[in-house]
Amino acid sequence: MWSAIVLGFLGGVMGGNALPHFVRGITRRSYPCALGNGPVPNLVAGWAGLVLSVLLLAWAGPGEHPGPAFGAAAAGVLAIGLFHAGPGAFGRREEPSGA
Repeated sequence: MWSAIVLGFLGGVMGGNALPHFVRGITRRSYPCALGNGPVPNLVAGWAGLVLSVLLLAWAGPGEHPGPAFGAAAAGVLAIGLFHAGPGAFGRREEPSGA
């Protein structure tokens, strides 16, 4: 069961982190990314993160331990969401006023 919790959490974190990169890539907008800040690197990073997330969630064994796997995945998405909403990977950036 511990593997379901750990893999579910990691899958949730990966999926929650991949989604903004994928969305920025398909909408042709820049976003800070380890592969580059342009749309194409973000699309690739987002796609790879989503694929890895699905693999981790499948390896978590949701059929054997559905509650722990789902709960850990939900906690992982919440954790990465709170991280990005708070300090973020590149520190807090203020939005320009007047927009």
